[in-house]
Amino acid sequence: MTETAPSKVTMEKIVSLCQRRGFIFPSSEIYGGLSSCWDYGPLGVELKRNIKEAWWQALVRERDDIVGLDASIMMHPKTWEASGHIKGFTDPLVECKSCHLRWRADELKDTRCPSCGGELTEPRMFNLMFKTFMGPVEEEASTIYLRPETAQGIFVNFENVLNTTRKRLPFGIAQMGKAFRNEITTGNFIFRSREFEQMELEFFIKPGTDDEWFNYWVEERLKWYTKLGIKKGNLRLHEHAKEALAHYALSCTDIDYQFPMGWAELEGIANRGDFDLVQHSTFSGKNLNYFDEESKQHIIPHIIEPSGGVDRAALAFLCDAYDEDIAEGELRVILHLHPTLAPIKVAVLPLSRKEKLAELAKKIYADLRQCWIATYDDAQSIGRRYRRQDEIGTPFCVTVDFQSLEDEQVTIRDRDSLKQIRVPISELKNTLAAKLSGEPLFVLPPGGKIWKE
Repeated sequence: MTETAPSKVTMEKIVSLCQRRGFIFPSSEIYGGLSSCWDYGPLGVELKRNIKEAWWQALVRERDDIVGLDASIMMHPKTWEASGHIKGFTDPLVECKSCHLRWRADELKDTRCPSCGGELTEPRMFNLMFKTFMGPVEEEASTIYLRPETAQGIFVNFENVLNTTRKRLPFGIAQMGKAFRNEITTGNFIFRSREFEQMELEFFIKPGTDDEWFNYWVEERLKWYTKLGIKKGNLRLHEHAKEALAHYALSCTDIDYQFPMGWAELEGIANRGDFDLVQHSTFSGKNLNYFDEESKQHIIPHIIEPSGGVDRAALAFLCDAYDEDIAEGELRVILHLHPTLAPIKVAVLPLSRKEKLAELAKKIYADLRQCWIATYDDAQSIGRRYRRQDEIGTPFCVTVDFQSLEDEQVTIRDRDSLKQIRVPISELKNTLAAKLSGEPLFVLPPGGKIWKE
């Protein structure tokens, strides 16, 4: 039996949970950490993998009009000239004359330093790309950049993908990967950092069909988040005003999420027009046209781009799943993560460490590990073990008790409702597979029965 408890989600609670349970740690923590850099722990790395897998499943595996790509992080420097990043990928920087902290001028509400109230310098433009050198000599000719986005790797491979897959418009190229931006101000945990992971789709279409496909992808991306458990009330669409559009965009709509610090961009869907293919054709001298069989003409496709971040998605899913209630008289922290995203799908909990019981429980655990990420926990009381699994979002706990030695059955406990069923061990894998796919708990397998309502 559970009761409602005050459960306002704060960033402090999320950060504490992530560090306490092994989702996310400060990078290089033994040396004092490195600003805005984060390491994903055993649970965090599984959450990230599950988010990426869900994205890839929805955009690539389930569709016949999108293919994948994994382009190099380091690219020819002319790529960034063509894209406009070398000249235009800048933010206005101001510095405090007293404490020397630096801030983005366009994010300040006052003309004084937010930290000490000191006087600020005049704004100057600061390029956000990380610069490095290729080869043993550090000279201008060997300058390259760590990519600030994955999209350009798709554009420069447009012809390669077109020729090898023989796709016809409309079609898309999807890519996930690391990107790097030397942000002036970071913060709000993993919301904005200098190293992050993107999930980007470049969908190539015939000019004139822009509005149709733009609206389609806004709705598709919105549905993806709600399907994986984000509450509709915590999402909104934000259309960019014309004067706020990026240099490449004809239109742009953000999917915003209500994070603990307020509404902020979760994913952006942009109509990039023909900007990218025209630019790369001009700078490379390569013809990136497309021959349209229907009109018998060479055209330059337009591009609709849904672009999201794995890290921001992870933060949104964690914030949305976080809850607190009172269970059996104690405060319970719970993550209502969708089973698809939960780092651990099932926990096996023997009621005792006694040899015969532990032997059966470990056999069940080994069997379940062949299907899912599972865990085994025999430390402390069963109630405390349930709480630990609730706090990390494990959807189901399998309890092996002394009766299991006699009737060859175990109980399955549902994380969200605390209800339990008892099923034959021989039916356990099939039952868990069905429940993880969304089947109601009280739909019972042969020989199963309701154990706790």
